[in-house]
Amino acid sequence: MIEECLAVECRIRNDDCPLAEATGTVDLEVRAQPPQRRSDDYELLQFSSPRCEPLTRILDDDDRISYLHVSRTDGRSRYRCLSKHPCVVRELIDGGLIIETLRYRDGEATVFGAIVGRDALKGVMAAAGETVGVTLERVYPLQSEAEEAPSQRWDLTPAQEECIRTALEMGYFEIPRQASSEAVAAELGISKSAFLERLRRGEEVLFEQLFR
Repeated sequence: MIEECLAVECRIRNDDCPLAEATGTVDLEVRAQPPQRRSDDYELLQFSSPRCEPLTRILDDDDRISYLHVSRTDGRSRYRCLSKHPCVVRELIDGGLIIETLRYRDGEATVFGAIVGRDALKGVMAAAGETVGVTLERVYPLQSEAEEAPSQRWDLTPAQEECIRTALEMGYFEIPRQASSEAVAAELGISKSAFLERLRRGEEVLFEQLFR
């Protein structure tokens, strides 16, 4: 049996990786996947943002980026690039942090994830802190695996849960709306009609149980 598993939120400042520096000069939020280290020591970065040509130009002009591919769908851009410069996020991953969400804005990164044990957390924070400013914002025990996941508790399918969670994270439910149905569908890798169908079916299930 593993020891206590902790949910962690931390903020990274003063990271000099290309993506962090680029977001320091443009006014938008970038949603990124955890960087993947290749056998040639390059970092594969995959991220998305509202369409922003200045961001694309900054990354394209950065000598530390050896490859940059951009695809665009309904106001959002999805990027894939290879970076010669390692991100500080890599220090957290190497120390044992399992990253769930990673967001960049104004040159800073906000990381949400999980780690096994407080000793491991202390080690990660100490190692990353020696490199750059890393601040622990929140830490709390994860719910037991014996407790129901949202999809089980509310009788949602996993696809419906993912659909609602992604829409919420991207600001689809905000007023004014921060992401269109096309953008959320692109993030999920499905069609707009599939997204709307899953969303409406999921909402119907939730509302029926809430107001039953």
